[in-house]
Amino acid sequence: MSEAAAIELRPMLIGGDWVESANGESIEVENPGRRSAIARVPRGAAEDVDRAVAAAAAALPGWRRLAARERGRMLLDIAAAIEERADELGRLIATETGNALRTQARPEAGLAADIFRYFGGLAGEIKGECLPLGENLLSYSRREPLGVVGAIIPWNAPVGLGAMKIAPALCTGNTLVLKAAEDAPLGVLMIAEICQRFLPPSVLNVLTGYGEEAGAALSRHPAVRKLSFTGSTEVGKLIMREASERLVPVSLELGGKSPSIVYPDVGCEDWVVDGIGMAMRFTRQSQSCTAGSRLFLHEDIFDAFLDRLVERTSSIRIGDPLDEATDMGAIINRTQFDKVCGYVEEGLGRSDARLVMGGLPPASGPLSEGYYAVPTVFADASNDWRMSREEIFGPVLVAIRWNDEAEVIRMANDTHYGLAAFVWSRDVTRALRAAHAVEAGWVQVNQGIGQILGQSYGGVKQSGIGRECSLEGMLDSFTARKSVTVNLGIPDAPAS
Repeated sequence: MSEAAAIELRPMLIGGDWVESANGESIEVENPGRRSAIARVPRGAAEDVDRAVAAAAAALPGWRRLAARERGRMLLDIAAAIEERADELGRLIATETGNALRTQARPEAGLAADIFRYFGGLAGEIKGECLPLGENLLSYSRREPLGVVGAIIPWNAPVGLGAMKIAPALCTGNTLVLKAAEDAPLGVLMIAEICQRFLPPSVLNVLTGYGEEAGAALSRHPAVRKLSFTGSTEVGKLIMREASERLVPVSLELGGKSPSIVYPDVGCEDWVVDGIGMAMRFTRQSQSCTAGSRLFLHEDIFDAFLDRLVERTSSIRIGDPLDEATDMGAIINRTQFDKVCGYVEEGLGRSDARLVMGGLPPASGPLSEGYYAVPTVFADASNDWRMSREEIFGPVLVAIRWNDEAEVIRMANDTHYGLAAFVWSRDVTRALRAAHAVEAGWVQVNQGIGQILGQSYGGVKQSGIGRECSLEGMLDSFTARKSVTVNLGIPDAPAS
């Protein structure tokens, strides 16, 4: 038996059954912390997409007729079941993504439970309105499911993002075909296994496979009535192009190159320095579309702030994602690791960029056994060079001086991205003026935390279209509003 054949195959979910791909091929899933294969999943393709969409379409009539509160109760049951297995799920996330168990993977498992609980509790709010058009005219609206939803998620937070697609789509009465990322499908398959305990067969279908095969086939399938995608801007454009051919609605959460603007009145205080590190998502290897990877520091505090940032960031412990002492784990795969290293090499070769900390990862020792990058900061750099403009999706931060508020706002907005931004100042008026001027879908003032359920979250410009993680976002993204108007003033029936 070959080594590949000896690695366990984790089947995908189609029509209530756990199946292999129609072509019999599979994909190895790697542990990026050790560069070793841990499982195989089916290499789904167009034929598998056809089967999954057909199953979802067959399940749709019964699922959409089910009372919304009953659907909500199922989601609440799923939330409780996820919580019961949160530690197991967290360890699986850490193993396949390289994200540290304590700082990232275990919290992500908890977030998945919170997402199902949040949307399960909103099921009773799927309702329309009555319009006062007159005594003899009844006009009201209904929120109706769109149909079969096709969803595609990335590898950086697969379980949280998978839950963010599954829960609102099912709560509103749609059925779903979800394509997991080929680099991190195992946690999503575990979520699907839990969901199957409570959902009717075929309501949820989960495919594994490559984006250019299974993902592309799903995005162009004629029976899919809605596309929801989280991933890169480049792939998002392809999804939107496919959707435009059929006028299918889309939700797109795409890339970012988010600015952090630091005013001099906060100095180099620890809460600001730590907040910058959190906004940069260093403990996620900065594999986040909201990472504040452009740091605009006022010239009065520039050097002192960077010295303090180096001091605080140097305490981050990098290592085995499953070690409870680890703060920061591994980059997802060889391709992404090489990409991050390439940006660092470019920065090291530029005369106008000063390396403040970090650099290339070690070539020997424990960290060389996995895809481990190190927190890296370049300074004295222009907002116009490649590292300041392109999404690196790795722990590389560029610090840029400023001394004029209008100019720093101009630089912050000089990007085709517009997902997140961060503003740091004790002067609330000044901070809100900047927050309102920055072109981003989500701006935080004096903090760098992650998204909170219930808030409006999404991008502008080429960072995306639509919002999904709130009641309003769920209704706008996964339902159609139907207006019904009834004439109550018809004449009495003629006497018999």
